Amino acid sequence: MSIVEVSAVTFAVQSFVTLLVILDPPGATPIFLGLVADRTPKERIKLAWQAATVSLIVITFFSLFGRFILEYMNVSIEALQAAGGLLLLYVSLELLTGSQGGVGSESDKNIALVPLGTPLLAGPGAIVATMIFVQQVDTPAMGIGLVLAVLGVHIVIAISLMASTTILKVIKDSGVTLLARIAGLLLAAIAVQMLVDAIKVFTSQ
Repeated sequence: MSIVEVSAVTFAVQSFVTLLVILDPPGATPIFLGLVADRTPKERIKLAWQAATVSLIVITFFSLFGRFILEYMNVSIEALQAAGGLLLLYVSLELLTGSQGGVGSESDKNIALVPLGTPLLAGPGAIVATMIFVQQVDTPAMGIGLVLAVLGVHIVIAISLMASTTILKVIKDSGVTLLARIAGLLLAAIAVQMLVDAIKVFTSQ
């Protein structure tokens, strides 16, 4: 195996591990379950794959055109992060208060779009990391490795979310309500952290 091939494999593995850690399927699982608890098993599986697909599309789009779009619109990564935090905070409040009319009454596709696909999965961290990896690509082999890494991460995410729905078969209605509240709390914490990180960058400038 040539040096170029070895470096391409190493680059692909590094990209896969980094994105898997950032997207954090175990961390997204309770939030996903809280949002789809009232859906049928077939709908939950569909939502898991749709959310992963949406995340893949968003990350791919921003990895290719993100820097140009943000520079053209004069929008910083921190502003994008703050906006994502506010969106997640809104959804978390609906879960915590039990007022999920704005979420539960939406179609499956809309739930997969927001907040599952983005900004929960395809958040600022994953977008920025992928944009950086794209800049580091020097050979066609590294490009192919990055593509396979991104695809592999989203396949793992889809399977993880889909498999996690078996938990809902065990818990009763009270368990579903508790899960929704826990998901809302976790989502609120993620949202606040995103806002805090963005504010820190703004104040340090």
